[in-house]
Order: sequence, then structure tokens, then C-alpha cells
Amino acid sequence: MAPIKNIIFDLGGVILDLDFNRTLKAFAALGAPQFEHVFNPPDQSPLFDQFDKGLISSEDFFTCLKAQLGLPQPHAELEQAWNAMLLGIPGHRLGQLRYYKQQYQTFLLSNTNTSHVDCFENRLSAEHGPGGWEAYFHRAYYSCDIHLRKPDAAALSLVLVENNLRPEETLFIDDTLINLQSAEQLKIQTLHVPRGDEFGGLLEKALA
Repeated sequence: MAPIKNIIFDLGGVILDLDFNRTLKAFAALGAPQFEHVFNPPDQSPLFDQFDKGLISSEDFFTCLKAQLGLPQPHAELEQAWNAMLLGIPGHRLGQLRYYKQQYQTFLLSNTNTSHVDCFENRLSAEHGPGGWEAYFHRAYYSCDIHLRKPDAAALSLVLVENNLRPEETLFIDDTLINLQSAEQLKIQTLHVPRGDEFGGLLEKALA
């Protein structure tokens, strides 16, 4: 097995803490207990995939969601419920990312949308200082910007090609097994982070 020179990190469930139940409860409180039937990661209705791929605007997403769920509330309330799943990024993980950026080429590849991006980037700046991801990764990729979404192998291929990375020298870290399977098809080494586990200890062992 080739030595690791590059690391691609997933965001949600690896670096950013998530609680999907918070969003389910928030929509139920708005009068849409059926929300869990249309949003069930990693299985999602086409509407969520379109939003994650940047194929529809935030305004159009919440307009469609409001119509699907039959909700009377303004978009701002729906967006607050939608973003309720985003909990935060513990400082110790950012410290680990700083360390690995000094030792390897590091990248972020996240399935996300403009509403979530605005929320967690604002929180990152407020809690950990301005500058975004620059201090933690050599480059960050959002599905809503590249119009590709994991587990589509093309999303990972884009990171490899644009940064001249050899797949066998690259490690991809994700909490979703189907995404890791796509990476393995490309001969990328993989590391699974089960929900609730910390990537730091697992990554240290993988790199030893």
C-alpha cells in the first residue's frame, strides 16, 4: 500500500457535528411531521439533491419545500428548521486539521447547500475567527459549487484531477459507507468514521 500524501475530509459527521433529529423535530413543530418521509439521509427526494448540487436557488428550494409540506410559514422559519441539524465544530478538531495540513495536502469535500454553507461558515468565523477554511485545508469543495454530489465518483475525481493527486497516495475520510465505496472504485484509500466517533484517533492509526 502506497504511503499517504493527501487527505480528503468529509465535513458533516466527521468535522461538523450533525443531529438530523433536530431538523425533523423542528419541521414537526411547524406542522410537518411527514418531513422525515421526504428527507432521510443518505436517501433524499430529488429536491434535496438538486439543492445540494446547486441546481436550484435557496429561494426556489424553500418555495418547493413549503408547497410539498403545505406549510404557511415564511421561508426564514423553514430555513431555521432546515439548519437546526448543524450543531458546530469543536475546537480540538480544528487543531487537528491545522496539524494535518502541515504534514499532508488536505482537502474538504462536502455534500452541502448554500443555506447550510452560510450557516456553518458564519458560525465558524464567529466562534473560531475569520478566514474560513484557509487555515485548515489547501482547498475546500462544496457540492453546490461543483454541481457534483457524493457518492458520484466524479466528485472525488475532480479533486484528484484539479490537484494532481495520485489516488493510491490519497486517503478519503467519510462517515457514509456508500461514499467510501465510490472512492475505492477509484483506487483511493479510505477511512470510515462511524457516527459519534472522532476522526483523530482513527486517522492517527491509519497513518501509522
